[in-house]
Parts: sequence; structure tokens; C-alpha cells
Amino acid sequence: MDKLMVVDGNSILNRAFYGLQGRNMLSTSDGLFTNAIYGFLNILNKYRDEEQPNYLAVAFDLKAPTFRHKEFEGYKAKRKGMPEELAMQLPVMKDVLRAMNVKILEQEGFEADDILGSLSKFGEDNGMEVILITGDRDSLQLASKKTRIKIPTTKGGSTLTEEFDDTGVMEKYGVTPIEFIDVKGLMGDTSDNIPGVPGIGEKTAISLIQEYGSVEEVYNHIEDIPKKGVKDKLIEGKELAFMSKGLATIHRDMDLCCVEDLKVLEPQKDKLKELFTRLEFKTLITKYGLDKLDTDTKSVELLEKDYSIRHLKDTSELAAYISEITEGQKVAVFPLLDKHRHTTILGGITITTDGKEAVFIPVEDSQDEDKVTAILKPFLEDDKITIITHDVKSFYLFLHWKNIFLNSVGFDTFLAAYLDDPSNTSYNLDRLSRTYIGGELKSTEEFLGKGKNARTFREMPADERADFAAAYVVTIYALWNVLSKKIEDTDQHELYYGIELPLAKVLADMEYHGFKVNINELLAFSSELNEKLSVLEKTIYNQADESFNINSPKQLGAILFEKLGLPIVKKTKTGYSTDVEVLEQLMDKHEIVENIVTYRQLTKLKSTYIEGLMAVINPETGRIHSSFNQTVTTTGRISSTEPNLQNIPIKLELGRKIRKVFVPRDDNYLLLDADYSQIELRVLAHIADDASMINAFLDNEDIHATTASKVFGVPLEEVTAKMRSNAKAVNFGIVYGIGDFSLSKDLGITRKEARAYIDGYLDKYPGVREYMKNIVASGRENGYITTLFKRRRYLPELKSSNFNIRSFGERVALNTPIQGSAADIIKIAMVKVYDALQKGGFKSRLILQVHDELIIETEKDEKEKVEAILKDCMEHAVSLKVPLTAEVKSGSNWFETK
Repeated sequence: MDKLMVVDGNSILNRAFYGLQGRNMLSTSDGLFTNAIYGFLNILNKYRDEEQPNYLAVAFDLKAPTFRHKEFEGYKAKRKGMPEELAMQLPVMKDVLRAMNVKILEQEGFEADDILGSLSKFGEDNGMEVILITGDRDSLQLASKKTRIKIPTTKGGSTLTEEFDDTGVMEKYGVTPIEFIDVKGLMGDTSDNIPGVPGIGEKTAISLIQEYGSVEEVYNHIEDIPKKGVKDKLIEGKELAFMSKGLATIHRDMDLCCVEDLKVLEPQKDKLKELFTRLEFKTLITKYGLDKLDTDTKSVELLEKDYSIRHLKDTSELAAYISEITEGQKVAVFPLLDKHRHTTILGGITITTDGKEAVFIPVEDSQDEDKVTAILKPFLEDDKITIITHDVKSFYLFLHWKNIFLNSVGFDTFLAAYLDDPSNTSYNLDRLSRTYIGGELKSTEEFLGKGKNARTFREMPADERADFAAAYVVTIYALWNVLSKKIEDTDQHELYYGIELPLAKVLADMEYHGFKVNINELLAFSSELNEKLSVLEKTIYNQADESFNINSPKQLGAILFEKLGLPIVKKTKTGYSTDVEVLEQLMDKHEIVENIVTYRQLTKLKSTYIEGLMAVINPETGRIHSSFNQTVTTTGRISSTEPNLQNIPIKLELGRKIRKVFVPRDDNYLLLDADYSQIELRVLAHIADDASMINAFLDNEDIHATTASKVFGVPLEEVTAKMRSNAKAVNFGIVYGIGDFSLSKDLGITRKEARAYIDGYLDKYPGVREYMKNIVASGRENGYITTLFKRRRYLPELKSSNFNIRSFGERVALNTPIQGSAADIIKIAMVKVYDALQKGGFKSRLILQVHDELIIETEKDEKEKVEAILKDCMEHAVSLKVPLTAEVKSGSNWFETK
């Protein structure tokens, strides 16, 4: 039996749009929203795969009024207009369907429902099985033994289905599909603004139709209806009942098209690939086999394994192969690295010079590792051969422990993919392969397993390793061709080759050297914390007049709100909230609250910065080798993990004391700490080109006092500490797009006062006001904003009709050029400092970066020269309209430098 599937286009597009909505709503890099299109195609593909129809059509509504609007002026009058984010997707959706050779049906004066009704009747009359895909339950009247209705629900990308035939409708609603129309006639439909009979709800309508079978028969038996209230409502609403039934009835006699026009055909692959490429639907390109259409990249070769694998058996073969690589060649290299807590193990290495032959050498044990890396050393250190790899920082770090130094890295696909789309959470090769070249790679987790069952590369058969590594190195070579062009097309050449790529070597060097920890000092600090916690615990028990688990929110809530009777601020599903905001509001209600807050702070210090630091000290070096991440933040800031040394607390006196445990390598060394002064405000002055702000920095004024003087209209010498503090909050708040509500909370003032502060600030710094207006407009027009160094951040949120999402986008648009440019500047400074220390042959080393702060471990004899280098490199990293200033301090531990 032939099978006909008809899709209610507007209904399913709406379902897909609202099912895949949110801050991370899908959009292209140029700002076109795509969530509805992507969701629609997922739903369509799901049901096509399930049903395998011979005939297929998609019905759409048109803007023109239908016969229903002419019958009732209020028809659908309460419906909101289509959101702009969805409206922009509708014509593109139709283009995609045309490229798929799917028939689009629409007709003025009628709705998509009428097209579904007419086609389903045609299909039934011609012996077809009919499937209707819709989100509109009005179509349930079309269900029969030959026609099934599928109603999808889309949530978070998953599609669930309710399915109805005539039996299903009866089971669900207690009426037949045809009687379902009469139910609507009596109860109406709020979504379509069909009035129905006022006062008659669904339950009453169903019972009436179950009793009498139709609206007509209800009124034929109006005197038999026992309930006077119901009878009166029906009599009064008779005209509306019949009109509503007419509005709810789907017309099934439209003359639409020849059935052969609906036959399922192969898509127009070239057009479809062009559209999917524009929409950045990489997975759908692969699903539809569109990645095999041309050979502009290496995707065809990769998918069809159009490359050979040469498996080297011993180091003599490796040496012979390396000798064949000549000067000027570009060589992709992929090492199989197993990372453990304090070491990294090599399981093999694979190389390709052309993307067509992958050469693999396995590594079986530590002796083998030493032999292989020794042979590779001259090749890897040859500055006349350009190395292409993925995650070069990890490779740098591994080789550093082998005393090998990569001298000519030309490209890192990991960093390039990050610059192309900084909002992604993963830049693994298997994902990049699918995204950029359509290749399907097995991930390392799929290859090695996860958790306790995971294996190392050395535990895998060498042939399996060779296959895996060969596919990866060929992918790297192919990605280099694609991503290097993207770097140029987005004008990020200098950012990539001048900042990010050389920075990877700097970060690897910092990770290698690490930061020494004075373990005795750490243990002494732990004892001090334990004593303070013990005293606090006893004090809290005395104040509560009983002992309890202070770390248990449930027990703490009972003490605070039941026993001590403190006012309940907030409740959760599990009981009373005792989070930090609640405790802050209760601080003046009882002395126990402040002690509980302090107890929590000290407990966190102990677990995070005592026990946490002890766990990550390398037992061989006595140092902490934190990981510095280049590809995590959307602004370009560096982050650190294992541990996060950028998050060492500074507000608590005890928290600051943790810095005492961080010391130089021995007594011959000191720590130098240099911190940029107000770099983000200086970047703002430069970008906004505000004369008043620029002059304040040129004259070396106190920018916060100067701002206070301007905003509050008092002479500079009359600015009070409170005025300066409030002005400082506005200065930094403006950088982060702060509004009057947030500023009023920060300063403890009214929103009106906060608004006056902000307006006064912008009146005195008109360049900043203009910048704020222009950067948001630019972001909305281009779909992205950039830093001074062309780093991009895409902001589809700016075109959202949702106020909160749009406001978030505006704050990000204001802040990212400033914060991102400041991040770029300190990266430039880091590269300059590293290069200067290397070139000068110094023993001193850059060991830590914390946002606007750099720390060097310097030999005492080199202190003056290195201090001058550090200050000069930071202050002359770039040339702005205002000076960059950095203050350098020294000490025998990190605490002393601050």
C-alpha cells in the first residue's frame, strides 16, 4: 500500500522553534537563527525514517485572510505575531524543502489544516495509508482507520510523539473524530479565538456530544437538557455554537495538485549542500551524504580512507623515514599521549607530509619512548620544517620533559577552531572532523573507553593504534587546509600567528616549571585553620544550645528558623534555604549567623586550598604544575585548572595568607609580581576615544576620584572616600554593562540614585555613551563583535525578541571588546617577556598569570634586569591612546609581593 505523509509546516516549525530556544539558541556565525529549521528537519527526518512514505508534502499558511476570518473578524485575533527570530527562518526553511524536492503546498483563503484535510481525503479515496504530522489538535477530526495523526513534542532536541487513529481519539476524548468538531463548536478554542458557547467548558461539551452526537442534535433536544444553567447558556449562545463549529471544521475539498507531484524524490544535492553549509549544519551535511559531492577539502579522501598507512617496525626505520623529510616541508604530526596526574606517556606517533600517507611508529615502554623521542629530536627541533598538529601546548609540554623543543610550529588546529567559534565547549578532533570536513572519526573515549575500564594506548594492539593515529593525522592535515583559510577570511591572522600560537609555547613552559609550594607552611596553615574551626564550632553550638551538623542545610535550617525563630527568607523543595544570600540578610538578626558564614568560608579554604593543594603537588618536583587553558573562555581570557591558581582568595585575611605557601624554587630566587593598573578602563578610554578619560590617564590622575569629581560635581580635592568608592563601582560597572538595578544593589542606594549616577557618568564621558550605542548596533548588524586584535564573539542574542536574552547580548557586546582586548594585551606581554628571557639567556622564568598579573621566579642576581624587562614588556605590549602602567613588586613568597 502506498503511503502519503503530509506535514503541517507552520505548526511543526513553531514546535521546533520553541523546543530549541534559550540563550544558546542555534544561529549561524553571521547571526541567522536556525533552531526552527534544524528542529523541523530533525522531526521530518525522524518520521520519514519511521514511515518510509512514497508521497510527501509540507503545507503552510499564508498571511492573507482565510474564509474563516471573513466569517468571524475575531478569528485568531489574540495570537501574537511571529517572533522575528522565527520569521527570518521561514523563507529559508522553504528553500531547504525545495532543495530536498519536497512539495510545498499553500493557498490563499485556506489554512494548512484544510490542505491536510483535503490531501488525507484524497489519499483515503485512493487506497493510501495517510500520516499527518502536526502540533495542532484540530486535526484530530481527520483521524480514521486509514489516517493517523502524529503530534510531536520537542524538548532539548528530543522528539516524543502522541499518535492517534479514530480509536485513539475515542479512547482519549470519549468522542469520535467527527464529533470532535462538535465539541470544539460548543467549548470553543482559545488558541484560535473561536468563541464557542460562553460558560460551556470541555467536560460539559464532551458529555453533551456523547449524549446527542452533534451540535445540531444538542439543539434539537434542547428542552431535554436537565441542567437549567447549561440549557440557558446553550440557548443564549446558539448562534455562536453553530458559527464556532463552522470555524472549527476543516475543509476537505480543495483542488490541490497531481499526486505524482508529491512523489518522494532524491534531493538536489548541490543546492542542499550550499544551504546546509550556509546554515552551518555540519551533521546534516554528513547525514545526507553531501560531504562526498566535491574534493575541495580532504573530506572524500578521509571518509573513503583514500590514504595509506606505513607501519614502522623499529627505530631504524623511523630514522630512515625522518631523513627523507626535507627543508621547507609542512608536516602534520599526531602523538598518542596518555595524560596522567603527574606524567604523560607516549603510545606512538604518526606523521604525514601530504595527507595521503600516514607513517606510524608505536611506543611500547619507557625505554622505547626514550629511543623514539631521541631519533625525533633533530626533526622536531629543525626550524626549517613546519610542524602542523592538534593541541600543540600538550605536545610542547611532553617534549619539554624530554628536553626537546619544537622550533617551527606552523599551525595548531585546536587553537584555530577555537578562534573560529569560541563559544564551543569541545575542540576534539572527532568533533572538528564532523564540523569542518564531514569525516567520521572515533573519539579517544570510544577508542580507549572511559573511567576504570579505560585503557592506555600502549595496551592497545599496535595495528589498532596505527589505524586510529593515521585517521587523526590525515584529519589534522585536512583541517589545516580548511581552518587556515578561515583564519584569513575572518581577519584573525595576527591574532592567531602573532598571539595565540606563540602563547602556547609560553603556557607549556609555565606548566613545566610550575610553582613551588612550601609544604611545611601549608601544614602549619592547615593546623591554624583546624584550631579556628574547632573554636567556631563550639561557639556555634553554644549559641544554638545544642550540637548539630553545621554543614547540613536541613539541620542548620531547623536551628535558624525553628529553634531560634529567625525570619524565613526563602524556601526550596527540600526545606529552608540557607545559602549565602539568605545568611547575608540574616546577619543582623542573630550573632550565630556571622559565625556560620565564617565557618563556611574557613571550611572551604581547608577543603579547596589545603587538601586541594596537597593533592596536586608533584611528589618529584615539589611544585604545582597547573594547566593553563587557551580555549575555554569566549573573551579570550586564560583560565587555569588542577588547581585554579587564578582563584586564590583575596578578600579574607586568612585566604590571602594561602599565598605565603607559594615560594621560589630555592633561596637563590625571588618572586617578581607585576600587575597592570586599571587596564580595562584604559582599554575603554582608547576604544571609546573619550577625551576626558584619555586626559585623566595622560595626566596620571586617580581615575576614580576624577570620575567622582565629574559625576558629583565637586572639586577633586573635595571628593570623599565614599564618593570615590561609588565612582569606582560605576567605572567598573560600565565596563560590564551594569544597569541601575544591579548598581543600586551593589551600592545600597535606590534605583533612581543609581540611574542618576550612570546618567551623570555618561554625560561627563560622552565618548563612552557613543561607544555603548555603536558597539551594540555594530554587533546587531554584523552578528558579532571584535576586540582590538580582531578576536570575534558571535552574538545572536542581540536579535532576540526576548528582553532578557537581548539584554544579556547587549551587556556582552559592551564588555567583550574591553575584557577581550585586555586579555589579548596581557597575552602579548607574556610572549614578549618569555622571548626576552630566552634571548637574554636568563635563568628566570615566567611561572604564573592571573588575569592582569604576571609572576616571574627570578634569580636574585638577575632581579634588576628581569624587573626592567617585565615592566617594559607589559607597559609596551601595545600602543594605545593612553599609557599602560604596571607596578612590579618582589618578595620571598607570593603573599609578600602583594
